[in-house]
Amino acid sequence: MAQRQALQRLLSLPARRALASHGRAFGTSAGCRSTFNVQDGGDFQDRVVNSPKPVVVDFHAQWCGPCKILGPRLEKLVSKLEGKVLMAKVDIDDHTDLAIEYEVSAVPTVLAMKNGDVVDKFVGIKDEDQLEAFLKKLIGA
Repeated sequence: MAQRQALQRLLSLPARRALASHGRAFGTSAGCRSTFNVQDGGDFQDRVVNSPKPVVVDFHAQWCGPCKILGPRLEKLVSKLEGKVLMAKVDIDDHTDLAIEYEVSAVPTVLAMKNGDVVDKFVGIKDEDQLEAFLKKLIGA
C-alpha cells in the first residue's frame, strides 16, 4: 500500500506533467545524447560549428529511401563511440539554407566536421565497414 501511494505521488509531480505536455522525452543513453536533430541555423552554429567534439552531419530527407537505411546505421555506430563524436541530423526540406550553404546537391550527404570545418564528406549509402572507417578517421582512431 505504501509503495502504491509513493508511486502515485511520483507520477503526479508537476515536472512529469510539464514534460508530457511538451511531447518531448529525454533519454539517458549515450546514443540519445550523441544524436540530435538540428532545429535552425542558430542551433546548427551552437551545436555543430562551435562543438568541441567532432560532429557527423547527416543531411537527409523524409522521402529519401537510402536516407532511411543510412541514418539508423550511422546512428548505431556513433552511439558505439560513446560520446567521442556527435551526430547532427539535418532535414534538407526544413533547412534548405544549410543544405545550400554546405553545397548539398543529393541526399544522403554526410559531412565530417571538426572545429567548425568540413574535413571529410560522402554522398550516398555506405556499408557499416565504410562508415566505421569514416568515423575512425574523424576521431583519429
